[in-house]
Amino acid sequence: MADYYDYYKTPRGYHPRSLGSKGGWNVTSSLSFLNMPILQYSSEIRSAVLLVHGEKAHSRYFSETAYSKLTGDNKELLIIPGASHTDLYDQMDVIPFGKLKAFFEEYLK
Repeated sequence: MADYYDYYKTPRGYHPRSLGSKGGWNVTSSLSFLNMPILQYSSEIRSAVLLVHGEKAHSRYFSETAYSKLTGDNKELLIIPGASHTDLYDQMDVIPFGKLKAFFEEYLK
């Protein structure tokens, strides 16, 4: 939860219409979809997949679970040491641009 306050409640990520900045949810949010079996068909994905997650992200388990269900040899899970999920929004020295470039060059031919 620390990264929530380090981002949405500071000038770095604050916006007056942001749910995160205001601390509330609205009736049109996608929260109800969280109960969907979203990973049910992930083993059928044949396209290349690169999952990038911060080591300290509260949702890191989701990428790890998704990765465990993927098949094939064109899948990769990249955990960024010391990063939260919001660090990957705008911290240019943390975002793995070199890895993203190499992955796209290899698989988007």
